[in-house]
Amino acid sequence: MADGIVYLVLERLEEEVNLVVGLKIELCSLSSKLSTIKNVLDDAERRSYREKTVQNWLKKLEDVSYEIDDMLDELNFAALKLKIEGSDDVDLPRMKVCPSIPSSCLCFNNRLDIAQKIMGLNEMLYIIVEEKDRFNFIVNHPVVLVRQESVRVRSTSLVDVSEIHGREADKETLVRKLMHQVVGQKLQAGPQVISIVGVGGIGKTTLAQLVYNDDSMVTCFEVRIWVCVSDVSYEVRIAKDVIEAVTGRRTSHLNNLTVLQNHLKDSVSGKKILLVLDNVWMKDIRKWRPLKASFNSCSPGSKILVTTRSERVARRMGASEIQQLGRLSNKHCWLLMKRVAFFGRSKEECQRLQETSKRIANKCNGLPLAAKLLGSLLRFKNTEEEWDSILDSNIWQLEVAEAELFPHLLLSYNDMSPPIKRCFSYCAILPRGLEIDVEKLIRKWLALGYLNSSGSTSDMEFRGMEYFNYLRTHSFFQDFVEKGSKVYCKMHDVVHDFTQFLKNTKGQNAYGRVGARICSLPKSRLQFNERKLGILIHLRYLDMSFTELLAEVPQSVCKLYYLQTLYLSDCTLKEIPREIGKLVHLRHLDLSWNLSIKELPETIYNLRDLRTLNLAHCRSLSTLPEGIEQLINLRHLPNDWTDSLCKVPQGLKQLTGLQTLREFYAGRGWSKMGYMKKLDQLSGSLWLRISLHDREDVDEAWNAELRNKIQLQKLAISFIDAMGRTKEEELVRNEALEALQPPPNLRELTISGYKGTKIPVWISSCLNHLRVLQIQECKYTSTMPCLGKLPELEELSVEKMRGLKFVGSEFLGIARDTDGSMGSLGMMISFPKLKKLSFSSCLSWEEWEDITAEEEGSGTMLIMPCLKKLEISRCWLTKLPHRLLHKASLLEHLIVEDSFHLSKQYENGSPGWRSLSHIPHVSVS
Repeated sequence: MADGIVYLVLERLEEEVNLVVGLKIELCSLSSKLSTIKNVLDDAERRSYREKTVQNWLKKLEDVSYEIDDMLDELNFAALKLKIEGSDDVDLPRMKVCPSIPSSCLCFNNRLDIAQKIMGLNEMLYIIVEEKDRFNFIVNHPVVLVRQESVRVRSTSLVDVSEIHGREADKETLVRKLMHQVVGQKLQAGPQVISIVGVGGIGKTTLAQLVYNDDSMVTCFEVRIWVCVSDVSYEVRIAKDVIEAVTGRRTSHLNNLTVLQNHLKDSVSGKKILLVLDNVWMKDIRKWRPLKASFNSCSPGSKILVTTRSERVARRMGASEIQQLGRLSNKHCWLLMKRVAFFGRSKEECQRLQETSKRIANKCNGLPLAAKLLGSLLRFKNTEEEWDSILDSNIWQLEVAEAELFPHLLLSYNDMSPPIKRCFSYCAILPRGLEIDVEKLIRKWLALGYLNSSGSTSDMEFRGMEYFNYLRTHSFFQDFVEKGSKVYCKMHDVVHDFTQFLKNTKGQNAYGRVGARICSLPKSRLQFNERKLGILIHLRYLDMSFTELLAEVPQSVCKLYYLQTLYLSDCTLKEIPREIGKLVHLRHLDLSWNLSIKELPETIYNLRDLRTLNLAHCRSLSTLPEGIEQLINLRHLPNDWTDSLCKVPQGLKQLTGLQTLREFYAGRGWSKMGYMKKLDQLSGSLWLRISLHDREDVDEAWNAELRNKIQLQKLAISFIDAMGRTKEEELVRNEALEALQPPPNLRELTISGYKGTKIPVWISSCLNHLRVLQIQECKYTSTMPCLGKLPELEELSVEKMRGLKFVGSEFLGIARDTDGSMGSLGMMISFPKLKKLSFSSCLSWEEWEDITAEEEGSGTMLIMPCLKKLEISRCWLTKLPHRLLHKASLLEHLIVEDSFHLSKQYENGSPGWRSLSHIPHVSVS
């Protein structure tokens, strides 16, 4: 993947050549040679799959390009040091400082050092240019770096590529096998094992999903569990998934396999289950054996469905039925391909391209994934010539032993711009079957410098999103799911194999060659070989997460001069050495889930190009050293559940580019709210914990200017209040919450521990995008605010409002005339999108004002038209507002728990119970 680093270095050289005084000629010479080489890279990349000599030439070019990149980092670090600390060294190259400057740990004593380094690089490039001429490469056309419009990741695909063609008979056959009761099964131990076998990309997983979600499976089996067999500890995953599916209880506290086996056996005893084990390999069989006996207690008729590429694996898993999945016909491949390729085209254009498309579909070899890949590629080709070039490509003659699909993937890969190729190649280090956090993936690209270093961080992250969307729409990622505000996806295992083929690693994730730049060692149980790790002097990325034996950072790691990304998450680290400050290239440092770290060394602030410092769940971390303002490029400081870190350095207020800060403690003895005044780039979620003492805290709350943090999506405000009940103190409380007005785009808001008597007007008038609202432990607030006019609110939870006595019509936002009748204001909708409403532990709440008969019959008034679930627990309410409940026409679930008066009035069989007959599901206990 030499083209990716060549294009990146060229961009940097073009920026720096006019910024450095005294080295312009030398840098121009480097730029000129690389430009000459760039023009033949497309042909060189294509030939490298066949010609070893070309492959070696590209490797030399890649190594030299990285050395140039490192040299530019050294230049920029010297300039950054000059800017921050000042220097009397007149021999330093004079240059302007870019907005985001990669760093290095060399400090030049004179210009001769850097000039000699550039001279040596020019000589190496000269030799590579000479060698280039011997290959007679074809000069390529200019490359368009981004070929695709920006699409939000969480949006669905423009075309439904999951539609199944030609698998109807396979589905019927498999359903029959799963429904069939094997004669004598009562005598055999455990569920029957059935296996789908076929080559990669044939559609095994798709068929299994199709059957798994079939209505007959839902009816036939008490419990269905799907497990993608990809995790290193997948036997633990299977046990946990089954226990949670059967019992509904969390298993996060269970990690011992023996304990899990016992729980698993008890959970499935007497139950008819369907367990799908997707993508099983030979190495997985050993891990399955300890679990197999736990399923012997299942009810007869239980089934285990296994998908695998190997019939041998199926037999070893104990499969009594094997369904070999055949290839699709050319016609079905064409139907699948054309749905993607022809999307958005006119009828005339489709007719013109139809014959060519059928000939291309014939090259799919009956593989659905190939049809999907080719369709995604053709969708962005607008001329007949482009379609013909794909049909006539010599890639179809390429013989690759690893997979039939590689030619199809190579066509799409060669069509990528060099920066996108580079981002895609990174995915080679991801474990097979990993559920990929899209946001984290893009941040890793950013930390590695794959998104270019010019421009703001937000610009680079936007560029990363564009690159990801290109890969998504070209079918390199699949299985998208949303979990809260996060988006996750997966990579097909054949695509993962392809990344291994490109990187020529074959899944090797340990110590590589001396010139290696990425090393991934997560979950390693081995003692590290200091010498082997230390020789990887060019390493840029090192992942040592989840390493149980790693109690201290190896000294060899602190000598990895060019390291840019370091993952030390969930180890057993007790302290971070001062030597970490030597890694001044670092852009991403992850120390999360190290529960024993108490402090960080002050040398951490030498890492001036650091973009991400992840401290989440460092529960013992109690202080950060002064000087945090020196981290001028810091954008992300995840500090979730750092309970002991109640005070941050004052310099935090200078980090105006900070985008992620999960928790902030404010008040006497803690940090000042005013530190947040200029942090207007904060996004995602923020939890404020505020200790109220006096009016100074109110002034600080105003200084924070929360309403200007318009990129925040989720905000929690928790008060820790030790004040008394005087009028002055009451005023302080009310004004403090008034001052904390959130930004208008907020999606979720939680207010807890508030002891004031008034909830500010902004809660109902300034949050038009709010979807979730939680009000907790506001014990002196006696009435509910006007919330019915919040246009997007979907979920409202009221908990432990001990002072709440009465909920009136103002809660709904209903305007009434002085005589109590409705005003003539036209159509009125109260809580237009509310789906779930709950009240709990409101021990003084006695009355919920019902709507009038006129309002109930009015055709111009809608009340909670989308409400589906109402929960009331541990409340003193005497009766329900029946007219209001009739008005909520979609109400499906009413749950009343531990509420004395309501439980008595609406017990089963009573007149009160019958008055709720229009609600499908009522539970009173």
